[in-house]
Amino acid sequence: MNFMRMSLPAALWPAALCVPMCLGVALWAQNAPAPPVADEASPDAHFSSSLTEVPVLFTVTDKKGRFVSDLTQNDFDIIENKRPQFIKQFTAESDLPLRLALLVDTSNSVRGELHFEQQAAIRFMNDVMRPKEDRMMLISFDSAPELISDLTNNMSALEKGINDMKAGGGTSLYDAIAYASKEKLMVDQPREKFRRAMILISDGDDTQSRYTRDQALELAQKADTVIYAISTNKTRAKTEGDEVLDYLTSETGGQAFYPFKVEDLDQSFENIANELRHQYNISYTPNPLKTDGLYHPIAVQVKTRKDLVVRARKGYYATKM
Repeated sequence: MNFMRMSLPAALWPAALCVPMCLGVALWAQNAPAPPVADEASPDAHFSSSLTEVPVLFTVTDKKGRFVSDLTQNDFDIIENKRPQFIKQFTAESDLPLRLALLVDTSNSVRGELHFEQQAAIRFMNDVMRPKEDRMMLISFDSAPELISDLTNNMSALEKGINDMKAGGGTSLYDAIAYASKEKLMVDQPREKFRRAMILISDGDDTQSRYTRDQALELAQKADTVIYAISTNKTRAKTEGDEVLDYLTSETGGQAFYPFKVEDLDQSFENIANELRHQYNISYTPNPLKTDGLYHPIAVQVKTRKDLVVRARKGYYATKM
């Protein structure tokens, strides 16, 4: 919803009234209140940031998928627009506190697996969370996303929230990602002091979201969030939903897992927990610094070893000033 500036044709007013009246209308329009967020469909609505540092969370493995966690800052290059950048900060493994968003599909399509998902999610939470340092939020989504628990280290409240979830309705996956990113993860500052990760439990099919896939992804990227996904598709055949999960995770430096049967959910959560324990985080100030609000591709490289694989976000959105 946009407020439209009112203009009155001068011919309709006496010459003596035209100037002051038009001026008054213009001033009213200029000072009119901003439209409410609920009426704004664009993912850019009300997003602003003073971000000058770009944090990049990433994982390094060998060709067999084994984590490599003994590298130092001198082993890495970060490239933006074909130019090497100066690494300002570097941390290894789990030094930085976690800010996790667990998004659970509670639509009718997962009704039969919901109990298994809940129990695996609780075990994952107990395994990965360090109550003195980490925080987790819990969001369920069917026809609309619902915040079950805000960012907290209260393990009992999180466990109760997981157990209280009920299945029913359609699927608003993209709206859930957008809500978690824009309303929660973006707000938690300073960004470079935390590792942000979003875990999706879903089949990847969306039936009711207002946001598109790419709008939701853009908001996750602006929140500097790595997305992991656990697919609830057990057909062993690649679906469009699986492709969505692959896309969201690869663009943000995460990974999608396909357990195929509910009994394997624990292993998928354990794989994500292992990822979160074997991460690097670097931050840099882009040179030249651009404030155009546009997406800028980046690449993280291990300059000292060519046999390693880096999984990192593929770019970031610059601050617009």
